Amino acid sequence: MAQKLISKKFLLNLATAYLDARRHKRWKNNTLQFSGKSEQQLLKLAEDIQKRTYKIKPSLCFIAFKPVQREIFAGDFRDRIIHHLVFNILNPYYDKLFINDCYSCRLKRGTDYGIKRINYFIKAASKNYTQPAYILKLDISGYFMTIDRQLLYRKNKELIKKFLSQEPEKINTLLYLLKLIIFNNPIKDCRRRGQVSDWNGLPKNKSLFGAPVGRGLPIGNLTSQIFGNVYLNDFDHFIKEKLKCHYYGRYVDDMVFVDNDKEFLKSLIPLINNYLKTKLGLSLHPKKIYLQPYRNGLKFLGTVIKPHRLYIGSRIKGNFYKKLKTNNQTSPAFLNSYLGLMKKYQTYNLRRKMINNPLAQTTLKKLKMKVTDNYDLAVPEPIDLFKKLNPN
Repeated sequence: MAQKLISKKFLLNLATAYLDARRHKRWKNNTLQFSGKSEQQLLKLAEDIQKRTYKIKPSLCFIAFKPVQREIFAGDFRDRIIHHLVFNILNPYYDKLFINDCYSCRLKRGTDYGIKRINYFIKAASKNYTQPAYILKLDISGYFMTIDRQLLYRKNKELIKKFLSQEPEKINTLLYLLKLIIFNNPIKDCRRRGQVSDWNGLPKNKSLFGAPVGRGLPIGNLTSQIFGNVYLNDFDHFIKEKLKCHYYGRYVDDMVFVDNDKEFLKSLIPLINNYLKTKLGLSLHPKKIYLQPYRNGLKFLGTVIKPHRLYIGSRIKGNFYKKLKTNNQTSPAFLNSYLGLMKKYQTYNLRRKMINNPLAQTTLKKLKMKVTDNYDLAVPEPIDLFKKLNPN
């Protein structure tokens, strides 16, 4: 039997995934090696998928310390192309299933949107800060490391068959790739970067090396982000539709509830924990249950939400000063990124204080940059062409 030709549409999708995967990573060795012969490499990748001979290569494992200590598994560039391919095909269908207040890895509904929504919830529940209201914040214990892979695969399989019922060939290819991605054991033959001591202080339930058999997804894969939303999608609808929690939002495994009735919020805790255990094999972190009046403020997604104002979190301020102390910046990107982030919140005085810091001033002079009066942008000093052409 003659081999079936690879469709132009599939090759186009693969090429798009390749461009997505290399964005902001062109300088990496792994990317450069693939890009040197990208056309041949993509064609070979497409053939491997068609023949069902595609295999996932060993990952690079390391510890990231910002914003918090966490274990990262970075897939080979070839595998990251497949992650983008799967994401690009499934996300348009999946995104319609998610509740509006799921803020993780979503276009136009990311962290900024989540912060504004929670701020709105507090303002609405308290009738513009005139009535008592309470905030309940919950966290799932070791979320990514305790995801049941079999259950996750079944959830994806049901959704794919539902959305792509008229495209059996596409279903088969996606299920083939999903099975490889979900059931891949990233710790097998992985290459570790850094020292073994980097893992010191990392809780056991935050590492795949300590995950139970058949559980856990690697933090670092794009597919893990969308799978995290799929895994908790039914739970989100349970919260909104069954428990009638209108003021509820979630970012990955961080959940926030706002209500006027403190006892109602208390009653949610055992119901939520029971659902997580019986339906998903998860549990709430017993030491991360926060229930306070809204006036006490809420730390959420790098900000502190208080009545009438939003502040930047102390961790972000600390990271800014640490970068300044290294004093080896070669571009204004780090200054602009922090100033751009802070400008969204009530941080005028903080930005002024940071820019007037001696370390910041030294960096600005070194880079020949200046900051506007609003302390919102670092820009190059204008070049005096006349002086440059006539130095005397």
